[in-house]
Amino acid sequence: MGLKERRKACGYSQESLASAMGVDRTTVGRWERGETEPQPPLRPKLAGLLGLGLAELDALLSPQAVTPEAEGNLDDPTPDGGDDMIRRDFLRLLTVAGTLPALPADEALDAASDFHAMNGHLWQVYQLARSKQGVYPIVRNQLAALTEEMKASRDTTGLCMAAGDLFQLAGELAFDQNRYTDAAASYSLAASASREAGHYDLWACALTRHAYVSLYERQWADAASVLTAAARVAQRGDSRLATRHWVAAVQAQAFAGMGDLKSCERALDEAERVLDLAADSVNGGWLRFDSSRLAEERGARYVELGRLDLAEAALQKALKQAELGRGQSYRRRGAVLADLAVIGAKRRDLDEATAYAREAMDLARRSGSGYVARKLRTLRVELRPVTSDVRAAELDAELAELAA
Repeated sequence: MGLKERRKACGYSQESLASAMGVDRTTVGRWERGETEPQPPLRPKLAGLLGLGLAELDALLSPQAVTPEAEGNLDDPTPDGGDDMIRRDFLRLLTVAGTLPALPADEALDAASDFHAMNGHLWQVYQLARSKQGVYPIVRNQLAALTEEMKASRDTTGLCMAAGDLFQLAGELAFDQNRYTDAAASYSLAASASREAGHYDLWACALTRHAYVSLYERQWADAASVLTAAARVAQRGDSRLATRHWVAAVQAQAFAGMGDLKSCERALDEAERVLDLAADSVNGGWLRFDSSRLAEERGARYVELGRLDLAEAALQKALKQAELGRGQSYRRRGAVLADLAVIGAKRRDLDEATAYAREAMDLARRSGSGYVARKLRTLRVELRPVTSDVRAAELDAELAELAA
């Protein structure tokens, strides 16, 4: 039995369950289709409404089929189970960090330095990789090694900084595959580790990434509250870094979702102050927000607000900047093209929508990016009123195939 069948067995429609949960009906639909999962704070309430325990709900949301290949190796943890073990072990160590046996200080510093160097390398590999998931096994091994190192050291400040960095990368990999529960867990650990280390910029970035989970569930108010905390933390960080400007850019997305044009533009203006910073305001790892992102951020926000002319101008500027050598990853370019396709669909210009959408789909396939595929789902909504047109029907079928 899946979530949909359980809901029906308990006498709920999608609308009534959504109302009881305090979410939108479309959110329940996405849960049932397996596109997203309920965030951890929502799970106890959902379990209660469906008459389930939390373990039963988890099994319902993520059924684990035993394949013939796995039957002979049941003692090995599944990948997801291994991730949970690493996170639980690290959280336990973080809780008792002050009571761990000590290594000599110089050895602890050397270990932390090694982890920081490896983390920087992994972020570079992540950005250059067409398929982000190819980086994941290395990141997972690094997390396991870092956790083991923490068991032997009481001087954990440097190691906590390394963990705050690495758990953000792990969260990025999960987020790109639309595994939002795993992403949220990684970002929470990143925030806790960064706070333990007293590194405000690292902490603010972890909070900002955590807010994206709420943004993509369209939980605008929840995202805004997390971003308010991130902004306060960033104010205590290094003013030479771009942290506070990235927080502002993401706050603009929350305001756009709430339909607040004035607050959105004020946040975008704050984000543009990144232009006043020196070239070393980013580190290419956990902090990557620079002026090359301004046009695409503004364009995406105007799409959400329905300001199509302003959106198109900003998005075309983003593409032009990329052509001039300012660079865009497959993921970022795919997102820009998906937004331009949505503009075409809103204007009922199906030729334009199809051209942009197919280029975005090609990038999604080549990169394996669930993030770009998720952006393209918005386009399917815009195509519904015109599916009688053969061009729209064909495009919708291609989008459905990509989603599958």
